[in-house]
Amino acid sequence: MPKVIYQQANGERRTIDVPVGHTVMEGAVDNGIQGILAECGGACACATCHAYVDEAWVGRLKPMDDMEDAMLDTAEERRPESRLTCQIEVTDGLDGLVVTVAPNEP
Repeated sequence: MPKVIYQQANGERRTIDVPVGHTVMEGAVDNGIQGILAECGGACACATCHAYVDEAWVGRLKPMDDMEDAMLDTAEERRPESRLTCQIEVTDGLDGLVVTVAPNEP
């Protein structure tokens, strides 16, 4: 099972086994990762699962679609490496993915 490393802004890290086919958001919610609120449940409608993807992994993800891009425009502190974790499906190729939780206050 691929491992996803969730990092908090303070540097605290948790490594979670996330099943293939689940999203990075589901892995966070299922394991109580603070800051991934996922208020819309993964419908790409709230931006409360915003995270920063480690630069080494950005190019390995599927490109974001227009809907995710528009939703990220509503997120706090958007950066070039910003993604919505509900839109990142876990695959074997993402084993070791590192994401840093962004400010996701509703």
